[in-house]
Amino acid sequence: MSTKPSPPPVRWLNPDEERAWRAFLRVMFAVQAGIARDLVAVGLSEPDYEVLSTLSERPGQTSTLHAQADKMGWSRSRLSRHATRMEARGLLRRTPDPADGRGCFLVLTEQGLDALTTAAPAHVESVRRHFIDRLTPDDLAAIEQIARRLEGPRPHDGR
Repeated sequence: MSTKPSPPPVRWLNPDEERAWRAFLRVMFAVQAGIARDLVAVGLSEPDYEVLSTLSERPGQTSTLHAQADKMGWSRSRLSRHATRMEARGLLRRTPDPADGRGCFLVLTEQGLDALTTAAPAHVESVRRHFIDRLTPDDLAAIEQIARRLEGPRPHDGR
């Protein structure tokens, strides 16, 4: 006789839930793929653009690796590897973080700022073409509401 508890029953998706989930995945893929293609045409990847744009908004155009990784939802090691590639291209530089012996600051370089300044108009146009201009103001408000619900704390549902 096993004392191991049995797993809870699987709550399979009903047809409406399945269609909604698959539609969400298709939309996410289509929008991201379109924007990624447009960014590549101006010499940056989506992660490059995200790193550069968030650094440009920080005081001194500098952020700790840890804070940048948190902002992007990446692990520190993933961002560190990506930052190494960006540093080799001259888009950013690293400086030691005196408060964290294992950490560093990521600093936007002039070349990185130039790349961002060049890419920004194309990126905004791409976001408009693949997302904003295809939706109504009510659609955009609904997406914001859904995002808040999905990003917030998950209520206890008793399951």
